[in-house]
Amino acid sequence: MNPRRHVFSDASAAAEACARRITALLEEALGGRDFVTLAVSGGSTPRLLFAKMAPLRFDWHRVHLFWVDERCVSPDDPASNYKLAREGLITPAHIPERNVHRILGEVAPQEAAQRYAEDIRRFFGLAAGEQPRFDVVQCGMGPDAHTASLFPGEPLLDDRQGITAPVYAPQFSQWRVSLLPGALLAARHVIYLASGPDKAEALRAVFCEPFEPVRYPAQLIGRNAEWFLDEAAAGLL
Repeated sequence: MNPRRHVFSDASAAAEACARRITALLEEALGGRDFVTLAVSGGSTPRLLFAKMAPLRFDWHRVHLFWVDERCVSPDDPASNYKLAREGLITPAHIPERNVHRILGEVAPQEAAQRYAEDIRRFFGLAAGEQPRFDVVQCGMGPDAHTASLFPGEPLLDDRQGITAPVYAPQFSQWRVSLLPGALLAARHVIYLASGPDKAEALRAVFCEPFEPVRYPAQLIGRNAEWFLDEAAAGLL
């Protein structure tokens, strides 16, 4: 087993270990600095992760929180990744609102992507063409091997210059805003959490099939990331 793939008995144990790894990396990054940056994902898996992260002893007020992607819905919509993080992490961990850099899912997708990119550029003090360096990016993966909101066949998988973009997911009839590969690849640490048997075939493809991110987008970021898996997800590795 690859040392950067950690397999646990069930989803809860995988999420617990992932939560501790993320906070350890953030703690390490805090050395000599006033704050750290964390970008989180949405979907079903992070709900359990946030429940494990929030109670950990950590200086959460020194974390600036960003998102890997967001659905273009209002912040109170059940599908909102921001709502999920607010209820599971921001509120229980008492992350200050001034440190929360949400994607404005309630505005037009192009405007939301532009405003999010501007927020990132301003926060990191980026010059033209530079990418942010998030301390930790937490990613997930769908059963089709999509990651962030970059789905199989998405032309933006080749984009290394942009920071964010609107993405239309036809299978969900939904607009989203996503970080682009350049920003994800520039992160200091990328951590994946995946659980459940529906992820097993995608994980096998990510690690065992020839490198073809247009078919398996998680190959692009995931082959150099650290993975936390349960036995069901890792069953075909």
